[in-house]
Amino acid sequence: MKGEKVDLIVHNAKIYTLDLSNTVHEAIAIRNGKIVEVGPERQILNKYRSEQTIDAQGKEMYPGLTDAHGHMLMYAKQLLGIDLRGVRSEQELIHRCEQYKAQHPNLKFVIGQGWDQTMWAGQQMPTNQQLNALFPDIPVCLYRVDGHAALVNDFLIKKSKLLDQIATLQGGEVVFNKEVLEGNIKFPMNLNLPRDSNFGEKIILQTYRPSGVIIDNAINVVQPFLPNYPKKDYLKAILQVQDELLQYGITGVHEAGIDFEHIAWFKQLIKAGKLKLNLYAMLMDSPQNRQFAQKNGPYRYRNLSIRSFKCFADGALGSRGALLKAPYHDHPESQGLLLTEIARMENLAQFCLKNGYQMNTHSIGDSANALVLSIYEKVYKQKPDHRFRIEHAQVIDPADFQKFANYAVFPSVQPTHAVSDADWAEKRLGKPRMKGAYAYRTLLGQFGMLAIGTDFPVEQTNPFLSIQAAVNRPVQEALTLEEVLRGMTIFAAFASYQEGRLGTLEKGKDATFAIFEYPVNAQVGQVQNYAWRTFIKGKCVFKLEAL
Repeated sequence: MKGEKVDLIVHNAKIYTLDLSNTVHEAIAIRNGKIVEVGPERQILNKYRSEQTIDAQGKEMYPGLTDAHGHMLMYAKQLLGIDLRGVRSEQELIHRCEQYKAQHPNLKFVIGQGWDQTMWAGQQMPTNQQLNALFPDIPVCLYRVDGHAALVNDFLIKKSKLLDQIATLQGGEVVFNKEVLEGNIKFPMNLNLPRDSNFGEKIILQTYRPSGVIIDNAINVVQPFLPNYPKKDYLKAILQVQDELLQYGITGVHEAGIDFEHIAWFKQLIKAGKLKLNLYAMLMDSPQNRQFAQKNGPYRYRNLSIRSFKCFADGALGSRGALLKAPYHDHPESQGLLLTEIARMENLAQFCLKNGYQMNTHSIGDSANALVLSIYEKVYKQKPDHRFRIEHAQVIDPADFQKFANYAVFPSVQPTHAVSDADWAEKRLGKPRMKGAYAYRTLLGQFGMLAIGTDFPVEQTNPFLSIQAAVNRPVQEALTLEEVLRGMTIFAAFASYQEGRLGTLEKGKDATFAIFEYPVNAQVGQVQNYAWRTFIKGKCVFKLEAL
């Protein structure tokens, strides 16, 4: 039998290599998990032979997609608790809690995730009064969809002594509701309650009580007092998340923030042959993680890569924690929150430089972005190819866009935010600031590359929603289909130092790709798309079963 032996040949495909020339071929030969050659049908079939051959039926094939900003751990946690995505009112939120309680009679704690008050009539933040009645003696924490706000019950507030720490709380907020109460009020004890009037034995007080909503760093105070799920349950849920990603042709995730213990979790799943995705994990800034980076430098264990730190400059726009240069249009008393002290961010930047790591900073508001750009300016002067990233880059002062080019700052964006925030973003910012918001075309024009993700589970994992959102932006900020696909492949590879083996379908690179059931396009309302086959390093990890 003639021809050079390989492990796999895929032919009768429309192969978008996404190389510099955007070459499209028909067949590919693979050996030992690497691409041997991509070329015309006849050339590959004449030159190579394989016991495994796949006729792709003319379907489109692309490099495996990477979600450049996702949260597998957060999604796993959401799957284990109360799913609050899509609740249309505070009452529906409580109803889901009641259902959960009925299904789990011996609850020791309650965690939920996914509520979004901007979907409710009036868009008012919830309160914990009904939650307190439902769960009077166990801790409850219900995270907002972005994870930057939470609704907690009074039990958890008291247990964590949160109110004792308000005076020293930096980068966080405890929301209080104003009430007129009658009688001897014992809660909260530490507040100096104003006595409005004294009628004999009865005291009428105009006071403030915690609403149950806490924002950003206030969440860090209560979390240590909130029990967590067993590790085995987490690991099982992580694999559920992986299954969902693989069906969309997603073969890699930039995991946006892990604690030290999670390194061992991911390694355990990889060693067992269960976690197959290419995982690029960002370390949270903790003493243990810094020691890990100092000891190991840029780290790789099979399909797990670690060489970056995640940092939070500010909060989220939906909960008014994003740090703005001027007050919120719909809340003039606030300009948002700075979550990490400037000196600590500067220190982390220098630590990353010294140890060959990347710094990926969550920055939503225009003030936060300006601040991080100024920190990265110093980094650029020390090392021009630093690849330090700004995660989200959501609202930029037009005067600051040029700094992305000047200081080689890598923007990492999530186009579906522009769609889900559309109903309320202008209320938060006012019309003038919208010119610098969700400005994907401008950011791409400055840096030349744009890493694209979804921020799941804040948004859905479906990458085709990201494609639609980015291509169908107002014309001045819209991306082309090719640009979005590059953002999910080769640009994402550059954003994680993996361009040598991932991101395009070229000779010598990993044979990691997806063949899609339907042609990939950006039409709104197009037929739902998903992978027909997903391959990682030449092995099929997802196969669409016949309906």
